[in-house]
Amino acid sequence: MHRHEAEPVDGAETATPRLLGPAEIRDLAELLDVTPTKKLGQNFVHDANTVRRIVQTAGVQRGETVLEIGPGLGSLTLGLLEAGADVVAVEIDGRLAEQLPHTVAIMQPGTSLTVVHQDALRVTELPAEPVRLVANLPYNVSVPVLLHLLEHFPSLVSGVVMVQAEVGHRLAAEPGSKVYGAPSVKAAWYGRWRTAGQVSRMVFWPVPNVDSVLVGFDRGEAPGTEAERVATFALVDAAFQQRRKMLRQSLSGVLGGSSAAAAEVLTAAGVDPQARGEQLTVDDFLRVARTAG
Repeated sequence: MHRHEAEPVDGAETATPRLLGPAEIRDLAELLDVTPTKKLGQNFVHDANTVRRIVQTAGVQRGETVLEIGPGLGSLTLGLLEAGADVVAVEIDGRLAEQLPHTVAIMQPGTSLTVVHQDALRVTELPAEPVRLVANLPYNVSVPVLLHLLEHFPSLVSGVVMVQAEVGHRLAAEPGSKVYGAPSVKAAWYGRWRTAGQVSRMVFWPVPNVDSVLVGFDRGEAPGTEAERVATFALVDAAFQQRRKMLRQSLSGVLGGSSAAAAEVLTAAGVDPQARGEQLTVDDFLRVARTAG
């Protein structure tokens, strides 16, 4: 982990902040011998307008601490710094983590960046308390990363993340929707979610074979305790592992061991035992968890 307060370079005081374009992205990748990998879900944004749109959509304020996950070569990082935010960036790739402060020093001297070289799924402490999450999340782990960060960093009150379109629509889905699933229910535990615009495939290098969307969230008050969250999430997992089955069947393994026992708990909680998981809100699942005790 290293803090980097960039020193202005000669003549930089009057220069306007700069963002990365396609040429700079390719030069940096070549310099670092970085080939974007599917395993790490790396697709680098090279369009300044898209970067500024994400920052604007997130409502980033000057002087606030923003958490960025997977900064990569620094496209979005520079946009956040341009807006006056103090950025804490968590990067799993050692070469990228080491290069980022140097890129910032050249392109936006005098700004505040802290790089944490760590796996975002394992980070439980940060050098500052972030109030906002703004990130182009690695697509293969976007939901686990989001849920992990919301669980461990209660200081995060809002955010905008770029994710695979399918995942974004699932996160923002309402009960009864075809794409409503376990991520929808778990995300709803932490607050309200919305899709906030599409992102063209052409702003990435390499061009991904999936569409992307921005998803915004505003944290609400947790509906229950931490122990209740764990119990609720266990019910959610069971319900959606067998999403076509009625709840009395899909939850029988976690509610008494039989469909009759599960039906009894569900009825006592005011939930129809013949309903399916996609019909229940997070509050419904919580009520079942409390009834099961």
